[in-house]
Amino acid sequence: QVQLVESGGGLVQAGGSLKLSCAASGSIFHITYMGWYRQAPGKQRELVAAITSGGSTTYADSVKGRFTISRDNAQNTVYLQMNNPKPEDTAVYYCNADVDGYDSGSRFFERRSLWGQGTQVTVSS
Repeated sequence: QVQLVESGGGLVQAGGSLKLSCAASGSIFHITYMGWYRQAPGKQRELVAAITSGGSTTYADSVKGRFTISRDNAQNTVYLQMNNPKPEDTAVYYCNADVDGYDSGSRFFERRSLWGQGTQVTVSS
């Protein structure tokens, strides 16, 4: 079964740095889109950054110049380098990917949107 597993969250001081990772595992044929979203208490989930298989990136205005998204296609992994985080970046961060792959019954599926379990990032002032 294809799944996404995030790691790297935790407590960081404002102005520090933190790197999140998200690895996709299972019977994967191709991953087109990978992105990071976040959800703070009482707020809607929002896009933080996204990257295509070709390397094109998109960032929320609030993180431009501070966060960098990258991916290792060979390892089916996406990263989020968080530099100079601010207290308002505190949230649960979720990985999302559009995956082509195979179910446990060897049935092929296309563009299935998968989510990771989320990792807490807390930025202290």
